[in-house]
Amino acid sequence: MPPLLDPAALTVDAGQLQAQVDALAEFSSTPAPGVTRVLFTDADMAGRRYVKSLMRAAGLDVLEDAVGNIFGRWHGTAGLHGRVGTGSHCDAIPDAGKYDGVVGVLGGIAAARALQAVGFSPRRTIDIVMFTSEEPTRFGIGCCGSRLLGGALDADALARLTDADGVSFDAARRAAGYSADYASATLKPGDYAAFVELHVEQGPVLEREGLDIGVVSAIAAPASFSVTFRGEGGHAGTVLMGERRDALVPAAALTCYAEELACGSDSPDSVATVGMLQVHPGAVNSIPRTATFTLDVRDTSLAARGGIVEALKRRAQELAKERRLECAFDVINEDPPADADADIMAAVEESAAAQRLRSRRIVSRAYHDALFMARVAPMGMIFVPSKDGVSHRPDEYTSPQEMANGAQVLAATLARLAA
Repeated sequence: MPPLLDPAALTVDAGQLQAQVDALAEFSSTPAPGVTRVLFTDADMAGRRYVKSLMRAAGLDVLEDAVGNIFGRWHGTAGLHGRVGTGSHCDAIPDAGKYDGVVGVLGGIAAARALQAVGFSPRRTIDIVMFTSEEPTRFGIGCCGSRLLGGALDADALARLTDADGVSFDAARRAAGYSADYASATLKPGDYAAFVELHVEQGPVLEREGLDIGVVSAIAAPASFSVTFRGEGGHAGTVLMGERRDALVPAAALTCYAEELACGSDSPDSVATVGMLQVHPGAVNSIPRTATFTLDVRDTSLAARGGIVEALKRRAQELAKERRLECAFDVINEDPPADADADIMAAVEESAAAQRLRSRRIVSRAYHDALFMARVAPMGMIFVPSKDGVSHRPDEYTSPQEMANGAQVLAATLARLAA
């Protein structure tokens, strides 16, 4: 820690931070208490304007790139190459809570204010980033902005993504006022010297153990797939059981098998989820002709996750053969997990200890923009508690003081990294 900066002197106004979180929650396309802010909708654009106003009020220069990633930049005094980044996202899935992602953006701005208040001057430039479309709600793939920055998403593939109404990502971003060349957004090696993201835990560990701060050691990553079984429809009363080619039954069987594999894994971090299912023709008296569903498999161990995925692929083909069906098993995304940087973890731990906050190392089982920033910079994350471990629901809650604690630890960490 720089000798002239006392972490204990850093103060974030918890009431002000809560008021900003509440104000941002008002920009929603559905009524309170839930929050819905889908990419490039009116609610999202209003939220973006509000975040930019807070950045400017904090004396930060505001920049935006080709896909709408927003940067609040605090210029360093030494002209050192390699910025220090922090931030998260402000888009929200339908009927979500108001803390997911938002705490990392508004808390980042609050951290900058706290550092300014004690007269800190960064030698390295600090960026507070609001990433575009961390949630996959509109275009079916999450972390669009950070994927592009980190080189994890091909620009042409991003441009061709379409939403449920057939609107392409490219058309949507241009309508929102973003028209620069995609290549201009991709980071170069060394652009960032470090990146650290503040986020609500979205799980129960910190609250259960009475801790203030989670020091993320690794981020699990998802392998997501679309699976379709195609059979033959027919009347529910006239086609006898032995003659059926029902597409839904193997979909149900594979769903149960996914749960069985995850529960029986040698890795404690293995999880598997079927979150979407569409049945055609979808009538009570009709045998399902097609069943299409999503599979989401996650782990911090690439080997463990890969073993589950391969077993699911084999079983899907077996079920199709047994029942005389066609099966398609298509990749949506298959991202590797990431380990946090040892020096950043140490900086977070020391910052928390200096402020007499209790911390522990913790695995992030949800993925975040930091996962893709890890491709281009040393990465770390700071977690603050979530009440009852709830997230992606209107009753998601982190207290004002818990948010302020996280922002203060972030401020001290940024000071160390930017000095």
